Amino acid sequence: MRVLTGIQPSGDLHIGNYFGSILPMIQSQGEHEVFAFIANYHAMTSLSSDGARLAGLTMQAASDFLALGMDPHKSTFWVQSDVKEVLELYWVLSAFTPMGLLERAHSYKDKTARGIASNHNLFSYPVLMAADILLFGTNVVPVGKDQIQHVEMARDIAMKFNNQYGDIFTMPQFRVDENVATVPGTDGQKMSKSYGNTITIFGEEKAQLKTIKKIVTEVVGVEEPKNFENCNVYNIVKLFLDENALRALQDRYTRGGEGHGHFKLYLAEVMWDYFAVYREKRAYYETHQDEVRDILALGATKARAIAQPIMEKVRSVSGIRY
Repeated sequence: MRVLTGIQPSGDLHIGNYFGSILPMIQSQGEHEVFAFIANYHAMTSLSSDGARLAGLTMQAASDFLALGMDPHKSTFWVQSDVKEVLELYWVLSAFTPMGLLERAHSYKDKTARGIASNHNLFSYPVLMAADILLFGTNVVPVGKDQIQHVEMARDIAMKFNNQYGDIFTMPQFRVDENVATVPGTDGQKMSKSYGNTITIFGEEKAQLKTIKKIVTEVVGVEEPKNFENCNVYNIVKLFLDENALRALQDRYTRGGEGHGHFKLYLAEVMWDYFAVYREKRAYYETHQDEVRDILALGATKARAIAQPIMEKVRSVSGIRY
């Protein structure tokens, strides 16, 4: 089974990225064909006016992925822009994408409602995502709940193309892990760089603690029992804990005697310890950027080997190849 995921290098990786897509992807290596890419074209929806920052964040994201366990020998790992066929397919698929389909995109409406400037690449984002998915014969796309619609749109576009030209594209399925589908941010909404509510994976310890202290919690007296189920701190820290540690934390909430500040300190400690080994690996890749570039080049070669035969079929049936 071929599993594909991509992450935008539009800012520091955060724990929502990690539990929502990176960790499941890392755990799938060896069991499935894992295809993972740095979605730098997609990141242009927010970084189109700062090329130097986009380039730097692309290399940072690649180093982060490798530090967190991406194995280029078990998986195919590349930068989106290094496989140019994706833009060619994006244009072909645009001809099979009704305007009404794009106008119904939840992500587009949500971002523009939040003040993000409306432009063509933001509006046509789902078509490029469809090209990302369909170009590699993807079977499964792990996503958060907010991205389900984009996979469904990719299926709609693929079906329209296949109805015209035959079974060229594999019909992808989305997969949502209900336990980690939506990681809350510091404000209780879905953690997202777009919302400015993230907790970064590799932040400095003091800065990370400062961010964690900003997590919104209910106002309850220190001695009173507290509801852990609706607590933003609890719903983040539980992602790091085994069953025994989780029960112990639940007991601390229900017996009272501790304030939410104590639980925030606990979250900071748990996070810092959890990512300690990954910080060491990241430090290595930060000082060996040529090695990172070589890994990405190898991944792009592997990705193109899969993409090119599919693209040749598309060119042939659509008349691009004459």
